[in-house]
Amino acid sequence: MFWDRHFPVLEAALAALHKREFWTPYPEIPSGKIYGETAKQDGLNAYESLLNKPFLLADHPESTRSGAEISPYGTALGITYPAATVEQLMDAANAAADAFAQTDAKARIGALLEALARLNRDSFLMGNAVMHTTGQAFAMAFQAGGPHAQDRALEAVAMAWEEMNRFPADALWEKPQGKNPALRIEKHWTLVPEGIALAIGCNTFPTWNSFPGIFASLATGNPVIVKPHPAAVLPLAIAVRVLREVFAEADLPVNAILLAVDSAETPIADKLAVHNDIRLIDYTGSSAFGGWLRDHARQAQLFTEEAGVNTVTIAATDNFKAMTDNLAFSFALYSGQMCTSPQNVYIPADGIETDEGHKSFEQVAQGLSDAIDRLLADPDRAAGICGAIANPATLERVQTARKLGRIIRDSASLPAARSATPLILAMQESDKVTEDEWFGPVIFVISAKDVTSAITTASALARRKGAITAALYDTDETRIQQAAIAFARGGVNLSVNLTGNIFVNQSAAFSDFHVTGANPAGNACLTDTAFVASRFRRAMWRRPVTN
Repeated sequence: MFWDRHFPVLEAALAALHKREFWTPYPEIPSGKIYGETAKQDGLNAYESLLNKPFLLADHPESTRSGAEISPYGTALGITYPAATVEQLMDAANAAADAFAQTDAKARIGALLEALARLNRDSFLMGNAVMHTTGQAFAMAFQAGGPHAQDRALEAVAMAWEEMNRFPADALWEKPQGKNPALRIEKHWTLVPEGIALAIGCNTFPTWNSFPGIFASLATGNPVIVKPHPAAVLPLAIAVRVLREVFAEADLPVNAILLAVDSAETPIADKLAVHNDIRLIDYTGSSAFGGWLRDHARQAQLFTEEAGVNTVTIAATDNFKAMTDNLAFSFALYSGQMCTSPQNVYIPADGIETDEGHKSFEQVAQGLSDAIDRLLADPDRAAGICGAIANPATLERVQTARKLGRIIRDSASLPAARSATPLILAMQESDKVTEDEWFGPVIFVISAKDVTSAITTASALARRKGAITAALYDTDETRIQQAAIAFARGGVNLSVNLTGNIFVNQSAAFSDFHVTGANPAGNACLTDTAFVASRFRRAMWRRPVTN
């Protein structure tokens, strides 16, 4: 049923994976002309209808209710969710595992595609849910929490389908035996899911970061327990509800997808992670807990995205204003609370050559500060770009950072309940504090000995400490090519001379491989073959053919 309905989308997604060109079935513009004239109000109404009530998941395991989400814009959501014990969740997942593994892959894939279609239809609801749990401004919450997350989920489903069908399910094996009759053996391969998966969500991008692992595991026949961040439960709860509803209609085990709700005071992720039946873990978050998972959850395969220090190296530019404007947006977007946000900006101590003449280190640093001021001059625009701070600890981090170096641009609050504009600090290459991630709107403008030293330092930092993005501005083609090699060795994706409406923060599904898995910022890539292929195995049975 669902397979036939959505096969054209899957077919197009498979083509996009190979072409790596722009493609999406899920429009990113929150327009009534696309989603329906009443879609915006309908989504807001649907969101508000969930507030201050129990969130219902039919037939879901439950021992109590839990929920304490507070919008960064100042309002408590008042939603409680079904909270189950580790034993209840594992029993339910195990009970569903065999039946789910034995379903035809087309049935699973079709159901997942139908779920994505419904999630796309509800993108305005999801946008409000993401906005009020993460602090993203609505336009960004709509895009990142809705269509862009759906793109990444579809990408994982398509890659899983291709990997599951890379080799035939049956073969007749014939080996010549000279004058004797050939050996003839029929061989059959069964796809065996790895086991129960645990998806541990983050506070800032609950759907965008979690959907790839969730959908890759489900596509390959593994039940999934979704453990949201306690401050951002609603977006993933909505997704789990949609998946369970579709699974019920498709006669798939509804407990193949479960919600594990906890609180900051009584966490459950660590207990689930070490359960012997958990075989796959997708995790986005701090390197501290990532390290704990590596040390303790040894029975499971671990796919992570962790902390990193993203860098910008400014060697030269032929459009100084466009460069600074572009970087200002990257610094300010969602107040630097993105895994792709730049932090360290390396500038030669003796300055750079530009279309406006030679610029000293101080002039380049001030140019970046001035560009941020221009960008955020209008309060409404500033609020739409910066959003709100998801976690109060980020504000404390900004205050701590103010003492680390010479302030080029101070951080300031916006009318939003919790906010902070970018803080720019002048630093030296020798300042070791810049080698750590300062998550949030903290920018270190670092004086480097020269361009070569800047590129060497930035690329080596990626290799040692991890990075998801790196940027370079230069006009020397030979140096650009040398930098490309250096950053590739550092295992980080490099953007060169970005200006206009394309930013280092952005990562496009079906084209960009988000995170390389080649440095400490993460051991997995969204979405390559390795991300899905190890979620299942092939088991063979064979017998001689005698006729």
